[in-house]
Amino acid sequence: MSTQINNGQKILFIGDSITDCGRRDSQRPLGGGYVKLFADLMIMREPAKRIAIINKGIGGDRVTGLRNRWTDDVLRQQPNWLSIKIGINDIHSHYRNEKDTAVTPGRYETAYREILERTRVALPKCRILLVDPFYISRDTAPNSPRKQILDLMPDYLAIVERLSRAFKTRHIKTHELFGRLLKYYEPDTFCAEPVHPNPTGHLVIAEAIYVALS
Repeated sequence: MSTQINNGQKILFIGDSITDCGRRDSQRPLGGGYVKLFADLMIMREPAKRIAIINKGIGGDRVTGLRNRWTDDVLRQQPNWLSIKIGINDIHSHYRNEKDTAVTPGRYETAYREILERTRVALPKCRILLVDPFYISRDTAPNSPRKQILDLMPDYLAIVERLSRAFKTRHIKTHELFGRLLKYYEPDTFCAEPVHPNPTGHLVIAEAIYVALS
């Protein structure tokens, strides 16, 4: 198996802290998470290829933040491939019912659709991958915060799936992927808390991306 990324091409990853993962600090330039692990997989499995890998994740970001920085951080870079993983901070803002700034499902879809439309116009040949937000928890207690977050997930996941179909992108259902793994392993295997993966969790994402691009 090998990816469809050609020698000399550029792939850009953008998202929140799960993508960022220290790429602006001690782990620069790729971070210490799935983006770096994807780069390692490329080195190991496709050593003859020389591709440019760019990480533009910013911790705490939402899709509205991506929209604000899209021209500089994505369009100006002119990637051949683009991976977008955004949503968990949007969901948390909706859960907290933040006045004026909460990213409801409606706002999430509007902003997400806008950045995809802008990409199709500016970079018509760019191949896009949408990566679902995820929440690694088995909590079923009716009024627990974790259960309430899990209950909000389906609306946002349905939006990503709808946009993926509309824009004919590749799509990784990471929330479902981790859900299948949770049938066999405890959440702590992948994540110390439900949002930020440990190395094993990041490897799950990196491998899924490698397969999706193959």
